[in-house]
Amino acid sequence: MNDVELEGFLKVLESDVVERKESLSGDARDTIRQAICAFANDLPDHRTPGLVFVGVRDDGSCANFPITDEVLLSLASMKTDGNILPLPTLTVEKKKLSGCEVAVVTVHPSDAPPVQYKGRIWVRIGPRRSIASAQDERILNERRRHRDLPFDLHPIQHASLDDLNRRLFEEEYLPGAFAADVLERNARSYQERLATCRMIQTVDQPPPTVTGCLVIGKRTRDLIPCAYVQFLRIDGASLTDPIKDAEDIDGPVGEIINRLDQKFEAHIQTAVDLASGSVEIRQPDYPLVALQQFARNAIMHRAYESTNAPIRITWFNDRIEIQNPGGPFGQVTKFNFGKPGVTDYRNPTVAEAMKVLGYVQRFGVGIQLAQESLRKNGNPQAKFIVEDTFVQVELRKAQ
Repeated sequence: MNDVELEGFLKVLESDVVERKESLSGDARDTIRQAICAFANDLPDHRTPGLVFVGVRDDGSCANFPITDEVLLSLASMKTDGNILPLPTLTVEKKKLSGCEVAVVTVHPSDAPPVQYKGRIWVRIGPRRSIASAQDERILNERRRHRDLPFDLHPIQHASLDDLNRRLFEEEYLPGAFAADVLERNARSYQERLATCRMIQTVDQPPPTVTGCLVIGKRTRDLIPCAYVQFLRIDGASLTDPIKDAEDIDGPVGEIINRLDQKFEAHIQTAVDLASGSVEIRQPDYPLVALQQFARNAIMHRAYESTNAPIRITWFNDRIEIQNPGGPFGQVTKFNFGKPGVTDYRNPTVAEAMKVLGYVQRFGVGIQLAQESLRKNGNPQAKFIVEDTFVQVELRKAQ
């Protein structure tokens, strides 16, 4: 929007597409996130962005709040801090409107509602925010259009509800997806809850989605043949050397991650230094955090469409190679891959599920966390090979 259009919205005091905040003090950050969630859900179906103005009072007058870089970064981080799922599409700008310096957060309607903030679905009804009712949820669920959605939300037509693990969904996934008080008073049916969590297309169209099969599928690899990790431990430096350990690791995403953690812990070797000082020093050849971050990134970002290739983790005596099908996606290119602040999501709902299950704490920081753990452990920095059809990371042993 141009400045004239923004000024017009700023002057409209009663609107379901505008939120005003004087500053970021008190509970403002919390209510701004609620507003972002509500605008992303777009319950009235305006199909236009919602706006959050920071630096103005409820009556539209200027609050004279300094719009610093710190304020802008704080607002921008609301997209990727993992509290709003699936990730909203928003921009943050500093503007001078009607002589007042303001921060403008522009929130675009989601193609994959419902969107949640801390386990609650917020909607906007006139100038008021509220938690969605059962009917609101049904409207948002039915609004999803699979032709416009990422592949991880497409239905697997040959799958059925019987292919989903209800116990895993209700006992492990739901408690992480919704606040406890919401679950206690929630009278939604099993299929309604599946639809809200994007595990099935809609209540009336119950084939499981790709995400449903990946996250709570009983026989994931039968439904999505490439959904596994091929692990090889080579006793040498080339593929022709003897194999010490080999396993195809499949199952729901959480099971794959847990079994990979067990593999990593079993094969990491720790050197003990007794000569350098009075305190025993233990140093692993690879830090577990780095292996976890790179493996989980591969699961999150790999291509599941038009390929039967698995993720490959090949552990040599001098290095580890982790390769996942699918090249860079969206705003991530061969040239900016791995740079802080540059991220995009081929599988946003799989990313959401990994956050719900506790395998991701924040979005967009996995590579930085891994590189920092390598540095602290004395390993060289990881190197990347980024091609159109795959991404490979190479880790070298600590010296």
